[in-house]
Amino acid sequence: MALELTDQNFDELVLKSDKPVLVDFWAEWCGPCRMVGPFVEELAKEYEGKAVVGKVNVDNNPNISMQFGIRNIPALLFFKGGEVVDKQVGAAPKSVLAAKLDAQM
Repeated sequence: MALELTDQNFDELVLKSDKPVLVDFWAEWCGPCRMVGPFVEELAKEYEGKAVVGKVNVDNNPNISMQFGIRNIPALLFFKGGEVVDKQVGAAPKSVLAAKLDAQM
């Protein structure tokens, strides 16, 4: 299951991770977010132990959303070594997200 990332735990779970990280910025009212959500959950299971996969609810965590300039959702950011190395804005097939995550391995 994807980790619930918050303003409080983001630095520890994402920026200090020694594994690649996929972060899904989403909101409950966002239709395309609901399309991408199941893919993110599947990737969390498939990459368990190899990568960190988490979700940030932008309504509940405005600080992280502002820090990374999230203006459109869904926005999926890929981190490696605490830095954003790739991103996907808008809904995308699971295969695209998996390929971007694989590129960080």
